[in-house]
Amino acid sequence: MATIQFRLRSKANKNVSIKIRVSIDRKNVYELNTGFSINPKDWSEKINLPKQNQVDNKQLSNNLKKLETYVLSNLNKDLANSVLIDSNWLDSKINLCFNRVIKTDAGLLVNHIQHIIDNANTRKVKTNGGFKIGLSSSTIKNYNLFKNIISEYQLAIKKQIQFAEITKPFVDKFTNWLINTKNYSTNYSGKQLEILKTVCIDAEKNEIPVTPYSKIIQHFRESDNDRYIQTLSFDEIEKIKKADFEDIDLNEFKIKNPELSKNLSITPETLNNARKWILLGCEVGQRGGDLLKMSNSNIRYNGKSYYADVTQQKTGKSVTIGLIAPHIIDIIENGFPRALPLQKLNDYIKVVCKLSDIDEVVKGTKLNIETNRKEFGNFPKYELMSSHSFRRSFATNYYKKIPTAILINITGHSKESLFLSYINKREDKDANADLFMKFYEEITKSKTPEMKVILNNGTEK
Repeated sequence: MATIQFRLRSKANKNVSIKIRVSIDRKNVYELNTGFSINPKDWSEKINLPKQNQVDNKQLSNNLKKLETYVLSNLNKDLANSVLIDSNWLDSKINLCFNRVIKTDAGLLVNHIQHIIDNANTRKVKTNGGFKIGLSSSTIKNYNLFKNIISEYQLAIKKQIQFAEITKPFVDKFTNWLINTKNYSTNYSGKQLEILKTVCIDAEKNEIPVTPYSKIIQHFRESDNDRYIQTLSFDEIEKIKKADFEDIDLNEFKIKNPELSKNLSITPETLNNARKWILLGCEVGQRGGDLLKMSNSNIRYNGKSYYADVTQQKTGKSVTIGLIAPHIIDIIENGFPRALPLQKLNDYIKVVCKLSDIDEVVKGTKLNIETNRKEFGNFPKYELMSSHSFRRSFATNYYKKIPTAILINITGHSKESLFLSYINKREDKDANADLFMKFYEEITKSKTPEMKVILNNGTEK
């Protein structure tokens, strides 16, 4: 049984460091400074804690007890998960318990990541129109996740990572750990390398020495041929529109589909509400978070047509979508859907799609709840549908039917190549030429033909 003890290593008449000693068994004993100090005359050898003779000592004693509880709790959890327990592990738990970051050593990778997080609200971010101040909440979340990954990797390699160590061999080993040890997806692993490169470039701007290779780290993503995106075709959208939730035995559905209906209130009303979001999402082409913030206040009517005005949270772009589909007009005029959390919508989408017979078996990736990893396989299509499918459905369904320049102004993509990659399409130059000729004919068909008289000598009169 593991034991934790605090002790002093000196009896000098001055403040000395308080040590924490963690003993797992005879061969695994680790002792480190807690970061706290005390005069030995105020230390009780009997209870191995400060004497309770003054306010400061009582507070110090509370801090040590807090550390003991924290270390013991994490020790039991990590031993059960086969995490390596050593001095590096103990040092990290001491710092995490009191939210300490040693900011004096700027050469440490994890410290600069924390510096970026701490100054997130004042950092300049480049936009199409210049700069804005402050990182988005999703970017801050990514930096926090990246910091956690780096901290875990440091425990694995039993050392703290310095910027001076970020060379090609280091990046190769880190990549191997991400993919083969952590089993992260190709895209997620590549994203971590992209963030690593960004942090290194930012460190150099702050006059922290970095290696030349750290500024050219190559990140990656799965190839277009390996991506399986899920969309709803116009025919499938029509099936969703026509599904009759009043005529289905929902109690029987819940019994037969316990995983799909888990934690959901499945009634005709909740399903109709989710259906409205699906139909609306496939016509406005916005991300799930932006879609769910929409209400009648986003809708304008000029006496002839309806328009939806949306400011995208991720990009800050303001887009306007013309709404003309009859079923969307009906939603606007007869009851905008009720707001609900994004995850709940994602759960309801699967139920609505299954009840609408969107059950073709397709290739794709699905989260394995037990491993918390996405796994590739063949699944019924409804299991793979999420709110992000709406935006892709919009882009895919209207591609080549509406000029791409108009579509990317609605989806918010910065350039056509990104838009085409988003829907797994290659640029079709013949299609672009066909569209040009189609619009040219539309422009010129109403013009009155100009009569020309050709003289015998071949000249025009």
